[in-house]
Amino acid sequence: MPLRLILIGPPGVGKGTQAALIEQRTGAKPLSSGVIFRAEIDAETDLGQLAKRYIDHGELVPNGVTIQMMLKRIRSQEVRSHGFVLDGFPRTVRQAEALTEELENIQVTIDAVVSLEVPEDVIVDRLSGRMGCTKCGEIYHSTNKPPKREGICDKCNSPLFVREDDKPDTVRERLRVFRDNTKPVIDYYETLGRLRHIDADRPADQVYQDIVDGLV
Repeated sequence: MPLRLILIGPPGVGKGTQAALIEQRTGAKPLSSGVIFRAEIDAETDLGQLAKRYIDHGELVPNGVTIQMMLKRIRSQEVRSHGFVLDGFPRTVRQAEALTEELENIQVTIDAVVSLEVPEDVIVDRLSGRMGCTKCGEIYHSTNKPPKREGICDKCNSPLFVREDDKPDTVRERLRVFRDNTKPVIDYYETLGRLRHIDADRPADQVYQDIVDGLV
């Protein structure tokens, strides 16, 4: 049976890493709302053009448009055959309720909703340690992947920089917003008995094994 998962967790918790591992080892397709938005906009679909109008005005894309974009991918033959890992969706209880209803309509069941959990200080260290090259885009980390020369890219000798939204105070604010917005979604799935709490402050392979234990 294809694996169908929802990954929930703040920035820097490792959702992308786990989605990639799950795809590599089970074939389940990662479905990121941000990536799907960009794909629909680039393809100039009706949904993409509608979403672009909101994004261009600095507004949030309405729940209905977001839900339809995600369901379009979930209904595709490739995803129906291989399964999926939702990342960044649902973000609100309204989206979660609509997703549950629509999946019931097409007789698709979520195997588990996984809450990836890491102490806030660890996430701040992970994100605030990131540096990017101003020229080639290569990514470094002050602890995990430091450059050979401080502040200089190993590949092209250009200066490195820290993104504004990766600075410690900004990271903590991003985490606060995530908690405020996402706790109701976590509570929703907890009530349904679907939520699994996973300690993600461990090596990626260990986290992966906990996620799929009993599912594959």
